[in-house]
Amino acid sequence: MNGNRLKQPTSPLIQTRRSETGFTLIEIMVVVVIIGMLATMILPRVLGRLDQSQQIAAKADINQLSTALKFYKLDKAKYPSSSDGLNALLAGARDGKGYLDGTEVPKDPWGNDYLYQYPGQHLEFDIWSLGADGQAGGAEINADIGNWNMDQFK
Repeated sequence: MNGNRLKQPTSPLIQTRRSETGFTLIEIMVVVVIIGMLATMILPRVLGRLDQSQQIAAKADINQLSTALKFYKLDKAKYPSSSDGLNALLAGARDGKGYLDGTEVPKDPWGNDYLYQYPGQHLEFDIWSLGADGQAGGAEINADIGNWNMDQFK
């Protein structure tokens, strides 16, 4: 019965393929270098878009807050004082009528409060964000975005 056992044929081609499975170190290094080159070309463009989208979001928030302030003035014949601030636009702030959705004034895209001043230095009222750095002044992503200068952020 020993002679009745079937042996599977093994050829040298099958044996060498079994020993060559996987990637060589050179192949892996080439792939890593290609990915690194692609990342250096694409990442700056993507990050630039993130900065731009945050500025656009700040502009949209400032427009929304400005509209809410105008509705507030229509109802009360005046804007809220600087000391009352943007919280006067929330439901329950004095007479219970809210001019903003939600229970909080939105924060700017960098997590800081929007600033409000009435009477404003630039317009009838000023609303602004201090930008990414949270400090007055600055350029590019750190520039202040206010209802008086939004045209420069396109």
